[in-house]
Amino acid sequence: MNIVEVLEKCARDYPVKPAIIFRQEQISFPQLKDKVFAFAQALLKLGVKPGDKVAIFLPNWPEYIYSYLAAWSIGACSVPLDFMLTEDEIVSCLGHCEAKILVTKHKANLSLAALKTRLPLLEKIIACQSEDESALSFEKLLGTETAAAPKTQTKDDDLAIIFYTSGTTGKPKGVLINYAQLDAPPKSMAFFVNSDLGPKDTALCALPFSHLGGLIYIQNTITFGLTLVLMERFMPLDFLKNVQNYKVNFFWIVPSMYYALLQLKEFETFDLSSLRWIVTFGASNSPEALRRFQQFCPKTFLLNGWGLTETNAPTVVLPMGSKNIESVGRPAPWIQVKVLADDGGELAAGGVGEVAVKSWVVTAGYFKDEPLTRSTIRDGWFYTGDLGRFDAEGFLYIVGRKKEMIKVGGEIVFEPEVEASLQKHPDIAEAAVIGIADKLRGEVPKAFVVTKEGKTVSTEDLRYFLRQHLAHFKIPHQFEFCSALPKNRVGKIDKEKLRESSLSAS
Repeated sequence: MNIVEVLEKCARDYPVKPAIIFRQEQISFPQLKDKVFAFAQALLKLGVKPGDKVAIFLPNWPEYIYSYLAAWSIGACSVPLDFMLTEDEIVSCLGHCEAKILVTKHKANLSLAALKTRLPLLEKIIACQSEDESALSFEKLLGTETAAAPKTQTKDDDLAIIFYTSGTTGKPKGVLINYAQLDAPPKSMAFFVNSDLGPKDTALCALPFSHLGGLIYIQNTITFGLTLVLMERFMPLDFLKNVQNYKVNFFWIVPSMYYALLQLKEFETFDLSSLRWIVTFGASNSPEALRRFQQFCPKTFLLNGWGLTETNAPTVVLPMGSKNIESVGRPAPWIQVKVLADDGGELAAGGVGEVAVKSWVVTAGYFKDEPLTRSTIRDGWFYTGDLGRFDAEGFLYIVGRKKEMIKVGGEIVFEPEVEASLQKHPDIAEAAVIGIADKLRGEVPKAFVVTKEGKTVSTEDLRYFLRQHLAHFKIPHQFEFCSALPKNRVGKIDKEKLRESSLSAS
């Protein structure tokens, strides 16, 4: 993706159309181009060269978008960081990638002066909407630069992004994305929705830009000329207000966000008729939430999908109009997907094994981690760690992560299957299942349950209900009722925290 050419084309084709709407402020495509190019010129004057790392540590503000695109305009490598990270975690990531520039803002318990001391290779910190003697002002840099288009050229295999996924509290795990792969998510989106997106459309983003799910909104905005309604963070009531007020046509969120929307007392009062399609990624127990959501926008297409940061998701998506919502669909034609046994052999339809992906969209590996790269990419195939199966028609079903497989006295239980059954209970708002140690069986399932407001459910009620849906060995041996489940920044349930709490309680 040539960002300079893409932005110039958008500015020509959509001279008055909003590219971004944030806190009711509208930023047109020409304004977006000018701000990006001005910041790109500022980065060049600060000595940023092709391949240098420009880290971004911000909430979902327009400045995050400007920083991403400006870095790519000059051939640099963006390093997006989750704004929930602690100072130690930031230092771990920035030290690992050897960042030259950090774009950030003031945040409690974060000392910019300390960052400069702890990171000798970090040359400049640029602060947005805040004054700090240890940092340059983002606004002043933009105000002093012209919006001339940068002249830097990039090659397809040049490094465009290092995504830090898991490992920020221990050994950093940086996923490598090149410039050619910046085209992958928009290409897949156009294929999966039959090119049913374009300049007439408005999308709503409540996913953080530090994650691939948030970045895809930016890529689609400049590729298809969409208007992007941007939320700093997901707030269920405001999300529905934005859908209604801006006549949003589509969005993609994780299942826990659907559950949060459905719990609102006001949910049924909103006009969701502008929605044409909605997508869920990030979990395999979401069909029930999608079906319940669709009751209030019956003309909306439901799309279930799957993919990882390493595969430049979306990788597999349900075809438009399909009712097979339990499946995540089929891969795009340029992506190969297999289900493999433990010995590496390909499994026939119905067999459950590890899902592997091969394509130009797949990461080249992990930054400065050859052992991890070699263990996950073998003979050109990326081993995802997800367990799945194909049916006879080539539809893929994700049954969980390898670490979400519980071995109960020799029988296999997949945590998402139990969670999906719990979600069918009319009084359950949310549920998560983990494996816990058991002297007799080795492991048994334990369920964490959040009931709907004003509802109570007993352990025996749940056991009786689950007997109608699950084999006896899959039914949790323990139930823990909670007011809420821990979530990570992107809204997925944080099972590591649940495992830690169970260990400390045992």
